[in-house]
Amino acid sequence: MPRRQTRRPLVHVGLAVMLATPVHGATPPLADDATIVHVLSRLTWGPRTGDVATVRALGLPGWIERQLHPERIEDREIDTRLLRLETIRPTSAQLIEGYDIPPEAKREIQRRRAELDEGATEEQRRTARRELVAKYAPMMEGSPRQVLTELQEAKVLRAILGERQLDEVLVDFWMNHFNVYAQKGPVRFLLGEHERAIRRHAWGRFEDLLLATAKSPAMLFYLDNWLSASPSASAGGRGPSALRRGRFGFGRPGRDAQGRSAEAQGRRRGLNENYARELMELHTLGVDGGYTQKDVTEVARAFTGWTITGLRQGRPEFAFEERLHDDGDRVVLGRRIEGGGEREGRSIIHMLATHASTARFITFKLARRFVADEPPPALVDRAASVFQATDGSIREVVRTIVTSPEFLAPEVRSTKIKSPLEFVVSAVRASGAKVADGRDLARRIADMGMPLYLQAPPTGYKDTAEAWVSTSGLVARLNFALDLAAGRVGGVRVDAERLASGGPGLTDALAARLLPSGLSESTRRTIEGEAAGLETARVAGLILGSPEFQRR
Repeated sequence: MPRRQTRRPLVHVGLAVMLATPVHGATPPLADDATIVHVLSRLTWGPRTGDVATVRALGLPGWIERQLHPERIEDREIDTRLLRLETIRPTSAQLIEGYDIPPEAKREIQRRRAELDEGATEEQRRTARRELVAKYAPMMEGSPRQVLTELQEAKVLRAILGERQLDEVLVDFWMNHFNVYAQKGPVRFLLGEHERAIRRHAWGRFEDLLLATAKSPAMLFYLDNWLSASPSASAGGRGPSALRRGRFGFGRPGRDAQGRSAEAQGRRRGLNENYARELMELHTLGVDGGYTQKDVTEVARAFTGWTITGLRQGRPEFAFEERLHDDGDRVVLGRRIEGGGEREGRSIIHMLATHASTARFITFKLARRFVADEPPPALVDRAASVFQATDGSIREVVRTIVTSPEFLAPEVRSTKIKSPLEFVVSAVRASGAKVADGRDLARRIADMGMPLYLQAPPTGYKDTAEAWVSTSGLVARLNFALDLAAGRVGGVRVDAERLASGGPGLTDALAARLLPSGLSESTRRTIEGEAAGLETARVAGLILGSPEFQRR
């Protein structure tokens, strides 16, 4: 039987290798270079040609310290590239004014929908909406879709082109930790300022970062805290003015992040517990952090009045509304919190940010991101101690993790499975591709199951292998890798012929360029069987789609 019929397809080999303990090549790089490759795979969005030499010249400790201080790194190329994206720098108010569908258009759309009989098809309804949007388009600088599309493109471009690589990795970590869903109401217009707030505090004290997200209009809207009011205020009809006439289609209070109604949540009157629950479960203490339902309710009461002003007028800002606040003393986690308006919420932020359970939960997640799906307990213990000893200094916690023996240990190398975002970006970086436009890359990432800024649950995307290991997922990755190398990805150009010369040894030559951590012997044999007589681009695509490239 011909050899081609007896080989296992690369996808089947890939799934087996992704699920198994990593197998490294028979001739791995020198130990020092292997360590550098490992560090680059964890602290950047993937090594590029020349990165190993750059790190070697600086010295690994010096390079890491440089990345721990992104404010010292010039990044002119990415700053210049982002200038063409019109919606990245404006404030939320400017985006709503220029890119949101005007209120009169929304009212006409609602009226037209009501006029359509029940027999109207979904296509007829979409056509009617498109006609009305086109009618009002001259009043707008751009569309709501443009705002989200450019946010996605900016994220991809920063990861591919930016020099502040660890900064981008950490900002992505915090954006996922403090996840908001772009498709809920006006959140897409609020996301830019939400992300800028996270960037400002990504390396500082965790408490400052937590407070910034608590006051973020994007978070307040996404988790409905802007609607949360004292039951007495609600009963008296003194709720937020936007509740009576919501510009963004949220005139009825009480929908949670998954769209469940107030009745479905069992929520009473004006109090909304969504933010209080996620604040403790996802943002600070963790699900096993020792809080009770009574604590959730008390925290929710403390955060009544933390709302958004100017939303109806298209000028959303955080505001504390005393008249909506459920004033009074609280007992949270066994501690007494004195009543005092906005001060109650700030006191709870401080208590949660400095709690031992928070120190452990945050450091566990950071260690999981940088070291292993199940990080070594001793490392988490040390990092948690640093968290508490430094008043929650994120920089010092990250430094502790990424300079630890556990992080540098050979047994944790190539054990993390890349998310779709990590895979796509690392493939582009490894290939040396020229990126003129990142929109198709963002679309490909979405096709792999990770649409950027569009994870509806507040949990964000998972950072563990089981979320991303599947036959269909590997097929999608392999198809992308082949398309990338062949020049079939929009806005991206790869000169495959410059990656390696053809002829004997093509697989090894390309692997050395694209995958410095090395191919396993089984994968190399599979690719070489496929590679006979194939052009360079095809072989490069097979290497980028290999199971070893799925790991970092």
